[in-house]
Amino acid sequence: MRTLIVAAMLIGVSSGVALAQDAAKGASVFKKCMPCHNIGPGATNKIGPELNGLDGRHSGSVPGYAYSEANKKSGIVWNKEMFEKYINDPRGVVPGTKMTFAGDQNKHEVEDLWAYVSQFDASGNVKK
Repeated sequence: MRTLIVAAMLIGVSSGVALAQDAAKGASVFKKCMPCHNIGPGATNKIGPELNGLDGRHSGSVPGYAYSEANKKSGIVWNKEMFEKYINDPRGVVPGTKMTFAGDQNKHEVEDLWAYVSQFDASGNVKK
C-alpha cells in the first residue's frame, strides 16, 4: 500500500513538472498577446515589438520598434525569471513602459507562456 502511495505521489509530481511548462498551452495563452505582439517566422513589430529570440535578448533592442526610454534604459536581459516577474506587473517592473497589459498573475499560464515564447530563435524558428 505504501509503495502505491509513493508511486502515485511521484507520478503526480512528475506530471506537475511536465504541466508547469507546456509550450502548446503557452501558444493558447499567447492569444492574449497577439493584439500587440507577433512571434514566429515573418513576425513584425505591431503595437509592441516582435518577440522572436526573446530569451537572452536585451530589453529595448528590436530594430525598428520605438521603445519607451524607460524600457531602453531598464537594463533587462530577458530570461525565464525576468519574464515571469515582468509579465506579472509590467508597469511595476519598468515604470514608464508603453506596455499597457495589466499583468498575468496565473503562475501556470505565465510558465506556459514562457515555454512557448522562449522556444523561438531570433529568426522566428523553433529551436532544435
